[in-house]
Amino acid sequence: MYNKGSEEPSAANIDDIDRKIIGALNVNGRISYTDLAKEIGLSRVAVQARVGALMESGVIERFTAVINPEKIGIRVSAFFNVEVEPKYLHEVADRLAGEPYVTSLYHMTGPSKLHMHGLFVDNAEMEQFMKEKLYVLPGIMSVDCQLLINRYKSRMGMRL
Repeated sequence: MYNKGSEEPSAANIDDIDRKIIGALNVNGRISYTDLAKEIGLSRVAVQARVGALMESGVIERFTAVINPEKIGIRVSAFFNVEVEPKYLHEVADRLAGEPYVTSLYHMTGPSKLHMHGLFVDNAEMEQFMKEKLYVLPGIMSVDCQLLINRYKSRMGMRL
């Protein structure tokens, strides 16, 4: 996650019950508190309080639906390595982070590299994005792009 601040986020203290709750929510984010409580072995109120605490501490950032892009006509999935002059890195990252085509954006090791993923209806839409949104940003030194051929695994949640 892109953070402008230089402070390291503090790690939340989570126990085995929190891990079970997180694991169950990774499988089914729509599970009711009642069903989650039965699965975990706590009361509904206790589970609801723990989920609330996990959200408040930032362990759970949000609940969302996972959409299959191909099912809604988005056929091009592209990964970009963008090299940026160091003095423009944060400005470029801020501008790209605001683009609806960009699904993820990371500052990577190496000479001021941004790693970005984008989804596009077709190659023409991707080309338009590159010409009108990416190449015109200040400090862009190089752009390397790879298109996804086949997805074997996509991380949903994380390993606990």
